[in-house]
Amino acid sequence: MTTPSDAPTDNAMRRALRRARDGVALDATEAAVLLQARGEALEDLAASAARVRDAGLAAAGRAGVITYSKSVFIPLTRLCRDKCHYCTFATVPGKLRRAGHGMFMSPDEVLDIARRGAALGCKEALITLGDKPEDRWPEAREWLEAEGYDDTISYVRAISVRILEETGLLPHLNPGVMSWADFQRLKPVAPSMGMMLETTATRLWSEPGGPHHGSPDKEPAVRLRVLEDAGRSSVPFTSGLLIGIGETYEERAESLFALRRISRAYHGIQELIIQNFRAKPDTAMRGMPDAELDDLVATIAVARHIMGPSACLQAPPNLVDGEYARLIGAGIDDWGGVSPLTPDHVNPERPWPQIDLLAEQSAAAGFELRERLCVYPEFVRRGEPWLDPRLLPHVRALADPETGLALPDAVVEGHPWQEPEEAFTAAGRTDLHTAIDTEGRTGDRREDFDEVYGDWEALREAAAPGMVPERIDTDVRAALARAAEDPERLTDEQALALLHADGPALDALCRIADDLRRSVVGEDVTYIVTRNINFTNVCYTGCRFCAFAQRRTDADAYTLSLEQVADRAAQAWEVGAVEVCMQGGIHPDLPGTAYFDIARAVKQRVPGMHVHAFSPMEVVNGATRTGMSVRDWLTAAKEAGLDSIPGTAAEILDDEVRWVLTKGKLPTADWTEVITTAHELGIRSSSTMMYGHVDQPRHWLGHFRTLARIQETALANGVEGFTEFVTLPFIHTNAPVYLAGIARPGPTVRDNRAVTAMARLLLHPHIPNIQTSWVKLGTEGAAEMLRSGANDLGGTLMEETISRMAGSSYGSYKSVRDLVAVAEAAGRPAKPRTTLYGEVPQERQDAARASDGHLPELLPVLD
Repeated sequence: MTTPSDAPTDNAMRRALRRARDGVALDATEAAVLLQARGEALEDLAASAARVRDAGLAAAGRAGVITYSKSVFIPLTRLCRDKCHYCTFATVPGKLRRAGHGMFMSPDEVLDIARRGAALGCKEALITLGDKPEDRWPEAREWLEAEGYDDTISYVRAISVRILEETGLLPHLNPGVMSWADFQRLKPVAPSMGMMLETTATRLWSEPGGPHHGSPDKEPAVRLRVLEDAGRSSVPFTSGLLIGIGETYEERAESLFALRRISRAYHGIQELIIQNFRAKPDTAMRGMPDAELDDLVATIAVARHIMGPSACLQAPPNLVDGEYARLIGAGIDDWGGVSPLTPDHVNPERPWPQIDLLAEQSAAAGFELRERLCVYPEFVRRGEPWLDPRLLPHVRALADPETGLALPDAVVEGHPWQEPEEAFTAAGRTDLHTAIDTEGRTGDRREDFDEVYGDWEALREAAAPGMVPERIDTDVRAALARAAEDPERLTDEQALALLHADGPALDALCRIADDLRRSVVGEDVTYIVTRNINFTNVCYTGCRFCAFAQRRTDADAYTLSLEQVADRAAQAWEVGAVEVCMQGGIHPDLPGTAYFDIARAVKQRVPGMHVHAFSPMEVVNGATRTGMSVRDWLTAAKEAGLDSIPGTAAEILDDEVRWVLTKGKLPTADWTEVITTAHELGIRSSSTMMYGHVDQPRHWLGHFRTLARIQETALANGVEGFTEFVTLPFIHTNAPVYLAGIARPGPTVRDNRAVTAMARLLLHPHIPNIQTSWVKLGTEGAAEMLRSGANDLGGTLMEETISRMAGSSYGSYKSVRDLVAVAEAAGRPAKPRTTLYGEVPQERQDAARASDGHLPELLPVLD
């Protein structure tokens, strides 16, 4: 039942219908009016929606085609922590036991269904289950533990691999609410996933008696976050509405616009389901009327107008009592999953129609019925980053390469699911570390610039608030006095005032920070003889600030072999290095164990070299690809030779900013988990902040407070934690987010001084070392930061590709003499250090001094 709204006037209806016929974009008010169209008005609305659908099919090369997926429905578990008042799918442990069922379907039960489905020509395994049953039911938790799984998602991943390998069916996963990390775990084993939004009407969840009351996973904000995380993770995703559960027409329109916003931002919603409520006995909503057919037809038509011609719209054919023609006439282009073997376990009282009947009904409406896969044709043709390389052989075995639809005569059989066998074969522009300084990059942007980063227009809207300068009224003089007296007692309001300081106030702030630096770490300016090794720049994560990442087919793309990585480490050791810093793109072909191989290769070649490697993003990538926990993965990496990790991938630790800066990088909570887990394991890390793009001082403050809390907790637990804080000014020149007109052109000199000074003050006494970046600021800029609270110059680097690809003009290498000169320009002595800020062995100092400025032939020396 739809909660009544005020009936629209005839004039409002005529105007909305005219705009729909003319193809004018509808607003939410007009959409709510059209949702109430009936009679001739509904016929008019449906006709215009059908024309929009037909135009989209023609543009996609599928004119006159309606699709479906031949599937089996696998209810992996019917236990759920939610209590939806209309649901008969979810049950309780006692009923399962009495029926002779386990808490979860066993692997043998799952594979039996999948094999029988494959024998009938099915190509999709629709895996549906309740949300996080182990959080509510001890029996579910006990079953998982007994079978060796950490959680339900672990079992879903494991059974998906077996389905792929043993039957050839493609898993489509519906495990309910998922986190960003869950998507990383499941993406390698499933071409597509889904979760119904149902509605954005929060009151239906929050108010007693509402259909979703008492169901934590049905909070609209939570479900919208899942849809966004799916888009950020480049997962082809199915979603949709459940209509007639008590929402108003206005709320239904708002739900459709929310789906459109996410679809436009990430281009990842592969299909939209419009499902009509059907009351079921033995539920709290058994007395509520079913959603009317006219209501369903109007909603399909309005959804078509809002979502546009390229959207794929589906309505379940088993819920409409044979009224197929009306659904086609309203603008659908898909019938969803239809099984010749299994029932619809969510609506078991309503059997699937026979596929032959669907074909007849589609033909009667002038359409040909064609089979698709669980992943829609557009995503099959796009390939990466939407399909994980480990899934490509499985999908290609069943897909028509021309259309992306299912191959009619495909043999459905299992194929091995495995990591790439040759992870480290040298490829591409492996000389980029030198050529970037002599020849430069091939172009200023990737060829997929308009697609890989999401929708730029949506990002401009999201970034707009961050581009407006903030007004700060706090007395700066009082804040300076507090900073000089006791920086630990600075309030947020005072800290913000100081982050905005300029002129004489900024000069005073920098003097206070430099005085504190002097009292904490003394006069020495430290530096490290190190070499950066970026082992690949192939990456599909879609960070919008990054000019380093390339597709594997781009002219500047490269991947180093393990031997080349080890060679570069050995060269660095010859010239006095004590550390190699190794990071790379999230290459889709590299297995999660590749990082272990890299660390091991360096340690085998140069046992004494400190391996400072793998950002939190790389750690999560390695953990999810191997199916290991972050803790277990870090433990294994440490055993392979990892000594410490860079605290990069932090950017700004505020998801409001992160989701403008990046498409698919890990959220703040996941970054924090990696860092704190590493610290607990005795793996120390640096900390960083990249600033000067779409951020504001309030974001810098929040970032500093987060780092201070992490370090304070570590120290309280007897763990040393962060070694340093590194300021990373945004290099804008070739950054996609700047080229798209969204970001500022990097921080100002004022910003750099204020950030450096406030890092010293706000991180005191937790993080004593503040590093400035000569590669981003140049030698004069770095010297100025040494007068503003910094005490460290970072490293010699020897090679630096990331900043140089972004447009930094300060080179890739500084000799020890160069760094000493920078310190002297600030009036201070220079001193070498180790990664952990210890004393450098004399033998290493002698090697560095003997070769200073005379590097191996693979390294450039710039005047």
